[in-house]
Amino acid sequence: MDVREQDRNWMQRALELARRGIGVASPNPVVGCVILDRAGQVVGEGWHEYDLRDHAEIVALREAKQHAVTNQKEDRLKGGTAYVTLEPCNHTGRTGPCTEALIAAGLGRVVAATIDPNPNVGGNGLERLRAAGLESSVGVCEQEARRLNEGFARWSQHQRPFVLMKVAMTLDGRIAPPVGMHAKREPYWITCEEARAAVQPLRWQADAALTGVDTVLADDPMLTDRSGLRRRRPLLRVVLDSALRMPLDSKMVQSAQNDVVIFTVSNDAARADALRARGVRVEVLPAEGGRVPLDRVLEKLGAEGILTVLTETGTRLNTALLAAGLVDRVHLFVAPQIMGSDAAPAFRGMPHFVHMGPVEVEQYGNDLGLCSLLHDPWPAPAETA
Repeated sequence: MDVREQDRNWMQRALELARRGIGVASPNPVVGCVILDRAGQVVGEGWHEYDLRDHAEIVALREAKQHAVTNQKEDRLKGGTAYVTLEPCNHTGRTGPCTEALIAAGLGRVVAATIDPNPNVGGNGLERLRAAGLESSVGVCEQEARRLNEGFARWSQHQRPFVLMKVAMTLDGRIAPPVGMHAKREPYWITCEEARAAVQPLRWQADAALTGVDTVLADDPMLTDRSGLRRRRPLLRVVLDSALRMPLDSKMVQSAQNDVVIFTVSNDAARADALRARGVRVEVLPAEGGRVPLDRVLEKLGAEGILTVLTETGTRLNTALLAAGLVDRVHLFVAPQIMGSDAAPAFRGMPHFVHMGPVEVEQYGNDLGLCSLLHDPWPAPAETA
């Protein structure tokens, strides 16, 4: 096996470790690290969890040093290799620089999947390692590593969340039956059970789920993460409600535990107080065209360390978000149904066409999943060096 193939194999393992940080690393990136000794044997592995503070490299180095003690062997890290899914940091934040720890361990080589997307950081870590005499390269399994941290890339460069739009629709692009054909505040399932189950991992990977009050009035969703997977903070449930029409007996209000926030432009203090008394946070923003300003909502969420927002909205908000260029990735769940022109469309009156990039296609039962990146939050890809 040549060096490039070995690098890909070990980076795949580092990516597996990084995925263990999904749900528990935000607002930091998910990162995995594998350390080999100079004989090419794995001596340390690690991944990052926000509450445990230490970065993946530090966790892996600690395991490697313990491995040497346990096996009563000399420290064989000198001349070894570290594989890490994100460029090691070279600054002091909650913890010290990972670059200095890697240098002090005597490693001979560091392979990073991608640079750090933060414009104030990107490339500095690799430069420090090279200056200390370590062989350093970047770009192995880069696209996979970047996919894991799209939210961190968007947030670290623009201080706003990465927006993933989820839409469940029919073959003719409809998201709800015509008026009168289903009961209000009762969900109407367009997609099959397998497709609906696939939405839960999307919520698990997000920090917030966003909907509009029209969707609440029509379907009365819970909008909770029911994946059963670990997360360090509850999924923030966000509702855009210009006139504060949110029903006090809705499932979201009834289940609120400081994890529901309503953005509004209404000055109805009594209504806002009634919601706050039930554990709902109400944020009043200045109106734009009588509506809640979408860009201000994303700025507010970004300021709270929300890296990724999953939108599950109706016709008007789907259209407004796309038209404003605020959607970074779309995930369409398409069911083999035809509802006709009287049913609610997924989008209406787009001021311009939206062109999707390469499309990932998956099948859920008899439904299709179509996923595409609209706006890449990362800097230009690095060349493998």
